[in-house]
Amino acid sequence: MNMDSTPKRSSRLLFIGGFIAAWLLLQFIWFDSYSWVRYQQWQQEYQQLIDENQQLMSEIAQIEDFLETPPSDDLIEKIAREQYGMRRDGDAVIRIQY
Repeated sequence: MNMDSTPKRSSRLLFIGGFIAAWLLLQFIWFDSYSWVRYQQWQQEYQQLIDENQQLMSEIAQIEDFLETPPSDDLIEKIAREQYGMRRDGDAVIRIQY
């Protein structure tokens, strides 16, 4: 048996084993459909959706509070004039765009 072939063989096996381990690690981190990179993207999207949901729930609560107390006639008139361009008889409407 040749003693010189044993170190070459073990270094070759070590290289192949290292290559396979690196490939598997790269596969799990980057290329797999459930990879770590995609998991991080999903977590970020999930957090954005939670934040957006909380903001919308806050807006809903404000709208519900607004609807519980009926708006005054002055407020209704202001909204009708500013948002819908309504006017009383004899009023002149001048629209200013900015």
